[in-house]
Amino acid sequence: MDGAQNLRGADAPFYLPQGDECEIFAAAYENRLPVLLKGPTGCGKTRFVAHMAAELGRPLYTVACHDDLTAADLIGRYLLKGGETVWVDGPLTRAVREGAICYLDEVVEARKDVAVVLHPLTDDRRILPIDRTGEELHAAPGFMLVASYNPGYQNILKTLKPSTRQRFVAMEFGFPRAAHESEVVVRESGLDDGRAKALVRLAGKLRDLKGVDLEEGVSTRLVVYAAQLITGGMSVDRAIRAAMIEPLTDDEDVKRGLLDLSTAVFG
Repeated sequence: MDGAQNLRGADAPFYLPQGDECEIFAAAYENRLPVLLKGPTGCGKTRFVAHMAAELGRPLYTVACHDDLTAADLIGRYLLKGGETVWVDGPLTRAVREGAICYLDEVVEARKDVAVVLHPLTDDRRILPIDRTGEELHAAPGFMLVASYNPGYQNILKTLKPSTRQRFVAMEFGFPRAAHESEVVVRESGLDDGRAKALVRLAGKLRDLKGVDLEEGVSTRLVVYAAQLITGGMSVDRAIRAAMIEPLTDDEDVKRGLLDLSTAVFG
């Protein structure tokens, strides 16, 4: 969160498009529109933003939102440095000044005062008032605000108000289709195609258990982790347990059932 990620087209993180999301994001950028990404944890939202920032040639500030994140964490605050009190910009302010992309990951986790700060940046004003310094920053060309959240994991106390949601162009993300996900796993891990496809089949079966035995389905990120462990020499069963089962549940009975499912898929 402290510095901007600066990548360019040739160095763009690998991302395999699932539809027209790249075109929609690029059009939103050209029209100076904020974007909201909706989808489950680990389905590729963060990688997508990093990829698009590199493709567009913009610096990227990523903020992982959490319960204690306040507006001051985004905007900045006065700090003591060398016996003097100096103002230090937060990541949102730096992005506004520099014309960078600011990505607020899981924005609903932040405190409510954050939404108030975002509103004037998500309409045609594109301004950031800084009460502490008396500044009213106009967003530099190239600035873009992107936020994400997981609708399936939020509750009545953790959701975006309509007044905030309707300030964004929104895109729905899901887990990739099996063929695409297998390609991602192979590309990210170097695992052979056959075992990559088997891992993806297992992931699909685990996702079918969401809401029954599991609170959340296994993410593409975890499938890639399992593949990387296997490529590194770990046995398939140990890699699956460590990367695709243990992160999902603490219930020993459920874990045994998931291990049985894994055995059935891999034989």
